[in-house]
Amino acid sequence: MTRHDVPELDASIEIDAPPSVVWSLVSDVTRMHEWSPQVTSTRLRSGFDAVAVGAEFTNRNRHGELEWTTHATIVAFEPEKTLAFRVEENWVIWSFDLEPTASGTRLTERRAAPDGISDLSHDFTEQFMGGTATFADAMRDGMHETLEKLKAAAESA
Repeated sequence: MTRHDVPELDASIEIDAPPSVVWSLVSDVTRMHEWSPQVTSTRLRSGFDAVAVGAEFTNRNRHGELEWTTHATIVAFEPEKTLAFRVEENWVIWSFDLEPTASGTRLTERRAAPDGISDLSHDFTEQFMGGTATFADAMRDGMHETLEKLKAAAESA
């Protein structure tokens, strides 16, 4: 397989709620459809009852008229600090990092591709998503929307 580099993306938001409240939302990956404009459903895969390192889950995603399924594995899980998962199909690692602040929590969402992205993902992005740069812009916008929704939920909890 060929390595296709993509830019790392990250976005942060200040939330007026303690890390424990933010963590309760972020760490439940089955609720991702409530926050992410791209995810329409998430379920833990058979044999996994809880979110922890090694747990696997399946996402249903939508971008415009396109719908597809991805499979992910939790690669980092530190309560009230970090949650990260690697997507099998594209090799991308998504993470949420929590940092306590004087008024609550700073939440950072990041998309990293330390191994580049797969041929499958690169070709799909080029053919159906407007290309890598256009799709990165859409992902960045989606990250901001995700963080805003998480902030609203945490602050109203």
